[in-house]
Amino acid sequence: MLWNDPLTGSLIRSLDAAALRQKVTAQNIANLNTPGYKRSYVAFSEELSRAKTSLSLQKTNPRHLSGREQHGSPRVEVESHTSRRSDGNNVDLDQEMLDLVSNQLRYNTLIQSISGRFERWRHVINEGR
Repeated sequence: MLWNDPLTGSLIRSLDAAALRQKVTAQNIANLNTPGYKRSYVAFSEELSRAKTSLSLQKTNPRHLSGREQHGSPRVEVESHTSRRSDGNNVDLDQEMLDLVSNQLRYNTLIQSISGRFERWRHVINEGR
């Protein structure tokens, strides 16, 4: 029952995406001085994933997309069309550090949300004691 909850599922998927985003950003920073390295980023929108989970749209045409389709898997993409330096590297340390901080805040918020949900379940299971 708890794991079938759409909100908990969305929070868990968002947490997985934040962990992947942290790993990819750290990889970009580690390759800051690697000639020819192109920065990677995680393409995933938590808000879109949550909206897709909660929508139940009516199809008026068989070619329309359903509101319940789950394409919300995070994927790593490479930003190959830009270059910041003459050696072809396109990693901007300031941007990567900003990404790390904002992602850490997002991760902490998700952890607090999931912990709060589990705490409410614990309270219910213990009959309010």
